[in-house]
Amino acid sequence: MRYLDNYQYWCDAGLPDDVALELSAIKDNTEELKSRFGSDLQFGTAGMRGIMGVGSNRLNTYTVRRAAQGMAAWLSSTDLPQRAAIGYDSRHNSQEFAQVCAVAFAEAGIQVWLYDRLAPTPMLSYAVRKLGCGCGIVISASHNSGEYNGVKCYGPDGCQLTDAPAAIVTEKISTIPYFVPEKKSFDAYMQEKMISYIGQDVWEQYYLTVLAEAVVPNTISEAKLDVVYTPLCGTGNEPVREILGRLGANVTVVSCQEKPDGDFKTCEYPNPETDAALNESYKVARTAPCDVILGTDPDADRVAIAVPDGQGGYQKLSGNELGCLLMDYILKARCQKKDIPDGAIVVRSIVSSPLADRIAEKYGVDMHAVLTGFKYIGGEILALEEKGEEDRFVFGFEESCGYLKGTYARDKDAVVASMLVCELAASLKLAGKSILDALAELYQEYGYYLAHVQSVELTGADAMEKASAIMTNLRENVPAAVGGKTVTAVRDYRSSIAKNLIDGTENEIPLPKSNVLELLLGDNGSIIARPSGTEPKVKFYYTAVGESKASAQMLLDAMVAQMSK
Repeated sequence: MRYLDNYQYWCDAGLPDDVALELSAIKDNTEELKSRFGSDLQFGTAGMRGIMGVGSNRLNTYTVRRAAQGMAAWLSSTDLPQRAAIGYDSRHNSQEFAQVCAVAFAEAGIQVWLYDRLAPTPMLSYAVRKLGCGCGIVISASHNSGEYNGVKCYGPDGCQLTDAPAAIVTEKISTIPYFVPEKKSFDAYMQEKMISYIGQDVWEQYYLTVLAEAVVPNTISEAKLDVVYTPLCGTGNEPVREILGRLGANVTVVSCQEKPDGDFKTCEYPNPETDAALNESYKVARTAPCDVILGTDPDADRVAIAVPDGQGGYQKLSGNELGCLLMDYILKARCQKKDIPDGAIVVRSIVSSPLADRIAEKYGVDMHAVLTGFKYIGGEILALEEKGEEDRFVFGFEESCGYLKGTYARDKDAVVASMLVCELAASLKLAGKSILDALAELYQEYGYYLAHVQSVELTGADAMEKASAIMTNLRENVPAAVGGKTVTAVRDYRSSIAKNLIDGTENEIPLPKSNVLELLLGDNGSIIARPSGTEPKVKFYYTAVGESKASAQMLLDAMVAQMSK
């Protein structure tokens, strides 16, 4: 049995005492042995992510080193600059894993620039471009719980690796044996200056770049905006507070979540998409002045907000709601200033709210819908940059609380988004309005667009096959109606064909092929089905549109109920 052979291989490798003890402790636990040694941790376009521990299917110094060696081998085979930038977050082992990656690059003759302290993922994306690197790595598991960590990999444009280079890295990794000793220590490479720390000047340049993306920055100090902020024990604490402080916001930090904590003891699942992530912030906001609550995830690429509901509580906004509000604010302000560029575009992922399309249409701006994953939004920026037209990019967002204004980074950035949220809140406060007032105005103008994400998690040895069967069944048995509304069109992103079910016409979908199926209900909404590429689950993204919140909610409930069967 492969998992036993693999386990024995690790036992015979002469690993350090602490590793040997962990191996010994699980020798009689069959399920644990299968879980840890039944396969290798997979490398994909975003890198790799997994539970930390000993084993080939766990994240540890050995699996991290192999991944970094694979990245180094790929970079060495290209004409790209032989330089790499590395950052890390607040999770357990993140700094150690970052140093392991740095050594793997250095011993391949690649110059390494390493952040000297916790830094958000978007700052790594920025550093790759700023320092002229051929690639980058950030050690982070984003918003996963504390037992996880990950290796996120970036290309020379500061965007997460695309399919082609990721496939080459995967092939390179497969040829690298485990337990190849390091040629020299981290300290030795530091002395030789093959590894250098990223200086404070890069931090300052990043701050100035973010501040330059402000639309009307003086509104924050004028409004005397009161903010309750939680970095959720992660990397946002320093840069978010620095930016908001420079703009004059009065910031109260959630003290129990201020310092780095890899266990995330006060927020077991530090995902700002969930209401529970802001529970500690709600407690603080009851006693501190608060116009808006901000929460950034551990690697500070996502941000969520909650605002006073006028009844003594707080209402958390969805990623779609905040994305549409920020887009409307930016476009309205720039139109008033008459600085919207010719051919301006905004970008959203296909699973994000089509309400954004209506807003873009109002302001005469083109909307580009791309596949899920912020690298595709980054790809739109790159395409403009290659034509010298990057100024046409105005804003991009995805429903999972990721936002970007500006082209300095190619990943979502909670730092710039936090600044824009505060600008929005401050401008409304000066006008005698609230963020909820602005949201209500959007719905009154365009209709109520309610969204819901349903994750169908599957179990068993054939779980991935079950997920595939769900997609096959849906393709072969498209319902005539969902929630009482006729299915008017089907977009199959795997075949790249969009079919109008009313007149039978077909059109090509000009996006990369992806195992995604979308059912359109005319102007009433849509359902998108998308299986995970790494986990046995299928996500369903629902949008219901109604003239009132009640009618939209009734339709949404009916859609979810029918599809759940």
